[in-house]
Formats: sequence, structure tokens, C-alpha cells
Amino acid sequence: MKDFCLMTDSSCDLDAGLADELRLVVVPLSLRIGQETYRNYLDGREIGFKELYDRVRAGEMPTTSAVSVGDFEAAMRPVLAGGRDILYLAFSSGLSTTYQSGTIAAQHLKEEFPERRVEVIDSLSASGGQGLYVYLCAKERDAGKSFEEVCAFARDMVPYMCHWFTVDDLQHLKRGGRISAATALFGVMLAIKPVLHVDDAGKLVNMEKARGRKASILSLVEHFAATARDPVNDPVFITHGDCPDDAEFLAGEIRRRFGTKQIFISYVGPVIGSHTGAGVLTVMFVGRPR
Repeated sequence: MKDFCLMTDSSCDLDAGLADELRLVVVPLSLRIGQETYRNYLDGREIGFKELYDRVRAGEMPTTSAVSVGDFEAAMRPVLAGGRDILYLAFSSGLSTTYQSGTIAAQHLKEEFPERRVEVIDSLSASGGQGLYVYLCAKERDAGKSFEEVCAFARDMVPYMCHWFTVDDLQHLKRGGRISAATALFGVMLAIKPVLHVDDAGKLVNMEKARGRKASILSLVEHFAATARDPVNDPVFITHGDCPDDAEFLAGEIRRRFGTKQIFISYVGPVIGSHTGAGVLTVMFVGRPR
């Protein structure tokens, strides 16, 4: 059976070692902070995760850029020229134009390589949710499934990728224009922590407000309890914005309550972290429809 290339982008926030183990091609998004532009590689080679969050805590506001059509073509062309087909699993179209750029690049390259297949699927996911989605598809490929079978699996799984997260830094959201100054002020005074998820359209939705950090983390556990498909055997992905102790606490609560066998913890990368600020904490899992 002929091998094919599984491609994604750096918004998957996978650990770089795990991405290598899964044999992924990962195309980086970009961010600009200060006077410099950096590519968001999973190994942090251009800007480290802690450096990004330290600068954000100091009040800097990064801006981010989707992957361009040209960058996709540069990543895809050598794979196709080498005789392999490509399945690209994209960052949510509800949050970025990266999916659209990948689709345009694929159309261009199909004309150049008519004998090759390039499929682009909108994950409607982000960060660890996208990472989990890609991980599951890679496991299907590694189990010997064909290109067509993995494409079908990927399309079928989109509605079941559950994302729940909480944001700690209301001042960062205020600086970025995502909440008003008054909302930020009262939120800080009352220790309000928003709890959000990614909806069926792949967009962020504010679901509730928790009083205090611990309550917001435990809320993530309750949402996991309410909707996880198989909390024992399905893998769970936790990502964090430079708050590893909180990530370990969340993982520990999930293990204690449900006996979950596989929990992967990684950083929220610089592109996603540019929008959430430091202290973001997520739990991503397979559930009943989002």
C-alpha cells in the first residue's frame, strides 16, 4: 500500500517530538511582535513559548498571519513531485484563512500534478483539538488504512472534536479589543474567569463565567464528564499558556475521576497564545457532538 503525506499547520500545537513520531509535515503560521516576524514552528526555533508569554505578560500585543498560498505550494510541491498524495488537515476556517489558502494551493497543484491527489479537510478545530484530530488520523494511517479511508475517517470525526478552555488574562483580552475595559475591570475585581468552547462552525463561543481560577479549571473537568465518548480509553489533549502546574492539576483531576489512560500535555503555541494571552488552559477530547 502506497504511503501518503499527512500535513497540518502549526495551530495544532502538538509537541514537536510527537509530530515527528507521527511523521507529519507541519506548515507554520506566523506572528509579529515588536519589530520582528516569527514563524510558529512546533519546536519554538524562531520564538520560544516562554519568551512569547513573558512578552505578552509585559504588555506586548502580537499580531498573527495565516499560512499563505505560496507557503503551502512550497510545502506541497516536493511531496507531490516525490510521488506521494497529500491529506492536509487544516486549522478551523472559523478562526483563520489558513484553510482557504490550503484549498487554493491544492487546486493549483492538482493542475500541475494531475496524477496526484491532494485533499484538504477543515478540522473546525484549533490548538490541542486540532492536534488530537491529527493524532487520531495518523493512527488510522499507521493501522494500514488507505488514503480514501483516512479521508473518510477525518470527515466523520470533525463534529466529535470537543474543545473546552478557560482564559486567565482579562487585561490581555482588553488590550486586544476582545472585551471592554469595564468588563476587564469588573472581571478582575470579581475574579471572573470565562469558560469557552469551539462550536460546530469552528468559532469561539463564551459559555459561562467561573469565580476564580480553580473553579474555572474544575468546570473544564465537568464538561469533560458530561460529553466525553470514552473517558478511560480515548486520548485527551491538554494545552496551556505557560501554566504547567495548572495543566498538571487538570490532568490529575481527569485521571483521578475517570482513570483516563492517555493524556498529552503541551504548550499553546505562539499563534494561538497571541490571541488568548498567558494562562490559557484547554482540554480537548472526543465526545458526543460538540
